[in-house]
Amino acid sequence: MRVTMVHVHVKPESVDAFIEASLKNQTGSVKEVGSVRFDILQDPKDPTRFVLYEVFVSDAAVAVHKETEHYLAWRDTVAEMMAEPRKGVPWRGLLGEG
Repeated sequence: MRVTMVHVHVKPESVDAFIEASLKNQTGSVKEVGSVRFDILQDPKDPTRFVLYEVFVSDAAVAVHKETEHYLAWRDTVAEMMAEPRKGVPWRGLLGEG
């Protein structure tokens, strides 16, 4: 399981446009083979801060995701909206029995 938490800090004037673009990316991402979960989280205390919680079955599935039309459109659309570079932090997903 490949989990990435992408921390994003958006310019205040770009919050609504960032959400719109991210929801489009999410819609496409959850339909991908190999996608387990794709959540967009917004900090309730600072609405310019987001975490994208992405879970894929493998590194190969992530590589395919990064070549999709919806991801590439999102990446290019939100590039100028960032207050600082986004930071993807990888995690290892653990599966329990049952």
